[in-house]
Amino acid sequence: MSNKSPIKIVISGAAGQIAYSLLPMLCNGNVFGKDQPIILNLLDIPSGLEIMKGVALELQDSGYELLSDLNLTINPIIAFKDIDIAILLGGFPRREGMDRKDLIDKNVPIFKSMGNILNEHAKSTCKVLVVANPANTNCLVTLKQATNIPKENFTCLTMLDYNRAKGEISRLTNKTLDQINKVVIWGNHSKTQYPDISHLDNIKILDNNEFIKTIQTRGDQIIKLRKLSSAMSAAKAISDHLRIWLVDGTQEGEYVSLGVYSNGAYGISNDIIFSFPCECKNGDYTIVGNLTLNQDTKNGILISEKELLDEKKAAGY
Repeated sequence: MSNKSPIKIVISGAAGQIAYSLLPMLCNGNVFGKDQPIILNLLDIPSGLEIMKGVALELQDSGYELLSDLNLTINPIIAFKDIDIAILLGGFPRREGMDRKDLIDKNVPIFKSMGNILNEHAKSTCKVLVVANPANTNCLVTLKQATNIPKENFTCLTMLDYNRAKGEISRLTNKTLDQINKVVIWGNHSKTQYPDISHLDNIKILDNNEFIKTIQTRGDQIIKLRKLSSAMSAAKAISDHLRIWLVDGTQEGEYVSLGVYSNGAYGISNDIIFSFPCECKNGDYTIVGNLTLNQDTKNGILISEKELLDEKKAAGY
């Protein structure tokens, strides 16, 4: 048994398919360490309560020794009380006929509420990962409300795009994943994201435009084939994001892509959540500076930046 104090984690949208894939990774020590106990607060809307009860039985039956306590609730105030880490999976899903502005309109009040509750009830040291789409702008909305928590503690998930890019490069070049360590995902977690492979050491692919299109549309391809959105790969990306950011850090000569608060690096507008190349150490991240960007990359970044500025305006900021 570990002598460490448990860390308290809330997962919103806990009745969903991503949470179902993520929970074993959290409970078996793959994310926070094999000696780190955790307390899980699972939060969802009332219609998800019965599903959460079934998941709780499975967690009990799995015998995870690191899971020191499990709480199911439909009350966000209870869920967010004194938490160390928030994983925000729950949001209003995109429905047929909805455009991106419609999706933002539906999610702004949800994430304003999340931010207010984080501000009032979570620890001021809480680290937040927003996954629900539109992830970058949902993260910004949450951050704006949670003024007691540092902006640097808020991130959104672009590790899924980063992992997709590495996997596709491996397929195209027969390189192992550990040989591919300088991929960058710039911008928004959307079809305007810009996957940048120009910093890779001694790795070239034949058709960069086709590669970019593949990564930008990978989510759509999975939905078309599976009839459901990415869940297993999203859960793996969440676990990688949290483990690298908060526990292991990046290796020497490696950087990863995180959606973080823009401070003007690379000339990107301030006050948006933008995916940058980051180095991680001791639970913090630093945006990698001084990378040389070719004109194609600069053009791609501008497109994604404009989309994020438009989303920010649509969200009322």
